[in-house]
Amino acid sequence: MDFFFYPSRVAVFGSFKEGAIAYEILRNIVEGGFEGEIIPVNPKGGTVEVAGRTLQIHERLDEPVDSAIIAIPAKFVPSLIDEIGPLIRGAVVISAGFSEVGNEELEHELVEKARKHGVRVIGPNCAGIFGVHGKFFGSFEVRVKPGGLALISQSGAFGGAALAMGNDEGIGFSAFVSYGNASDLNESDFLEYFADDENTKVIALYIEGVKDGRRFLKALRYAAGRKPVIILKAGKSASGAKAAASHTGSLAGSYEIYRAAFRQAGAIEVEEMEELFDAAKAFEMYAKAGKRVAVITNSGGPGVLATDKLERLGLEIAKLSEETVNELRSFLPPQCSTRNPIDLIADADYERYRKTIEVVCRDENVDSLLVICVPPIFLPSEEIARAVIEADCDKPVIVNFMAGELVSEGVKLLEMHGIKNFSTPERAARALHWLSLR
Repeated sequence: MDFFFYPSRVAVFGSFKEGAIAYEILRNIVEGGFEGEIIPVNPKGGTVEVAGRTLQIHERLDEPVDSAIIAIPAKFVPSLIDEIGPLIRGAVVISAGFSEVGNEELEHELVEKARKHGVRVIGPNCAGIFGVHGKFFGSFEVRVKPGGLALISQSGAFGGAALAMGNDEGIGFSAFVSYGNASDLNESDFLEYFADDENTKVIALYIEGVKDGRRFLKALRYAAGRKPVIILKAGKSASGAKAAASHTGSLAGSYEIYRAAFRQAGAIEVEEMEELFDAAKAFEMYAKAGKRVAVITNSGGPGVLATDKLERLGLEIAKLSEETVNELRSFLPPQCSTRNPIDLIADADYERYRKTIEVVCRDENVDSLLVICVPPIFLPSEEIARAVIEADCDKPVIVNFMAGELVSEGVKLLEMHGIKNFSTPERAARALHWLSLR
């Protein structure tokens, strides 16, 4: 499916009046820096001004392209696919008005025409796709920065909100696909594809339901055996399942069956959007982590909250060796607690944090570290961020800098060095929990 996510030539079909969906997709492709050829197509022809460029609108497609993005009225889509089928390898059908509104016949015709020409279809009723490392933003959703997360979403609106949230959370994406009605390609195809995509480190999947459970389980096993797969399943309650079925025409099915399948395949299920991003952030940094955690903090309260959450999640508060405790005592002020959690007290500076991280990291009883910083107003958070960045430690370090403006510069510095911040002790603890499941 590289022709979708790493295309060299694309065509966009629809209206190119400002504000129209095809225009917005075209603008996203141009502004996103796509280096291949872009062919806007509309029978009226003319030109379109977009992002400082003037593009010629073709009246019809008369040369081969990798994929076509189609945003025209639903009733015209099958005949368009039949017309351009010999010139395209894939079609992303944004148009709505198919099985999701009971028009199964039109959707069946669309698939029939595509199969006749060997064309693969994403959609219909979808929000499009991103191939971020190919600088291809074939959707009207907000653009994202490159990274390791591939987001597969049955719902276009959820996908759009997730991309925007991901930007806020400092997450980098390898790809995004909203697959809508899954008339041809579905979640199983994308799981298998991203499992083998070298730019993807972790896969996140939002699903409401699947049509072929056996195929899904096989694909999920394949993907989860190669990289972390995080799943957010909607439609768990009876009412939610009913709503899901009417949303995309999928079979929602019993949640218990889904949950068992996720566990069997080795996927990680999360309960809400916030958790999906926290898990994605953790796996962007580390492949896995052990269960024995050392907590380093400059504030007792957050350290206790982290400890409580870690234990509730089944992780262990590591028992530090006497050698480690004695070494910590040799340079820490006497008011500091040298037992786990290690409390460096409020005035902890660069040196105190860096040395503590390095000493604790060398302890064989410690698998991972959770470092908390609530900086007093006289200590810039960047100083503590530098200590985390420069500490010599080869074990997973999860960071909780809190709160808000007080730590914004420190968080920025951490992110520049690939270290993600978790904004509460509990979220940081959950990140370590997910890493321990791999």
